[in-house]
Amino acid sequence: MNNEQLYKTATLLLTESKGILAADQSINTMNKQLEGIGATPDPETRRLYRQLLFTTPGIEKYVTGIILYDATIRNHTDDGTAFVDFLIAKGIVPIIKVDKSTVPLDGFPGEVVTEGLDGLRERLDEYYKMGARAAKWRAVISIGDGLPTHDSIKLNCLLLARYARLCHEAGIVPIVEPEVLYEGAHDIARAAEVTTLTLKTLFAVLQQYRVDLKAVILKTSMVLSGNKNPKQSTPEEVAEATLKVLQDCVPSEVAGVVFLSGGQSPEQATANFNAIGKLEKANGKLPWKLAFSFSRGIEQPVQEAWKGKAENVPAAQKILVEVFERNCKADQGAL
Repeated sequence: MNNEQLYKTATLLLTESKGILAADQSINTMNKQLEGIGATPDPETRRLYRQLLFTTPGIEKYVTGIILYDATIRNHTDDGTAFVDFLIAKGIVPIIKVDKSTVPLDGFPGEVVTEGLDGLRERLDEYYKMGARAAKWRAVISIGDGLPTHDSIKLNCLLLARYARLCHEAGIVPIVEPEVLYEGAHDIARAAEVTTLTLKTLFAVLQQYRVDLKAVILKTSMVLSGNKNPKQSTPEEVAEATLKVLQDCVPSEVAGVVFLSGGQSPEQATANFNAIGKLEKANGKLPWKLAFSFSRGIEQPVQEAWKGKAENVPAAQKILVEVFERNCKADQGAL
């Protein structure tokens, strides 16, 4: 395990005023998104959409890495160039989603566990040879009546720790993503409570299993009231709650923290991220770098402009650049 190379990759992924694009939707999720814009949900349309994103002129000014799905890392541009090679040539780190999604957790109604450890060592070796230098694994934590249980959080964190160790052995930087879902009627205080429990459990387990935190990136939810709560959190409230939780829970050795948009609208995610950037600037430097790693928060307006039509590609790419620019400014609290 070459720790120094892992540290270099993590540092590159957290370059100031840039973010990570999460273009790792599963086939089913991507098909639903394509159907939603009136496009044909088939392999070629999925390839064309990813090509639209990756070939956007100047994309390397805004992103350090792009998270890919298994089918995407094996795909190519129109001229036959592997997507991975195309991104590496632009100085963008290919990142691979390696979990195999969630299944119900037996004995824990309403809770899920993430699968994908079987054969992961071999898959990581293959992805490394293909050019991937970072990976992502997502755990899902729901808030509801009696949820989450600490037992389900602990199990998901154990899996994240095992995944992270295997990544390090393969020369790959692990992005650990314990997503506390935005879905629900909970208030911001409850979101902060659950996120705190989740992150404290995660880092206790990572340290227990001797994961080198200097080569780990945390991908986390912002702390905000649930989408069904009548009192929605203001950006200022989100910033204050989020930074407090991070400062209480994230060890200083961690390479950095990237935020997921987690079902927020693009406008909401950017406004909240901007407020976090402003508060960070006002309070002084944090021990780790902050960045965005949005999927829907970046891609939704791009998909709506594209609609699966070749003639709309330039307009969709222009919108992608505009969304990136806004979020890179938000990183500095400059909107």
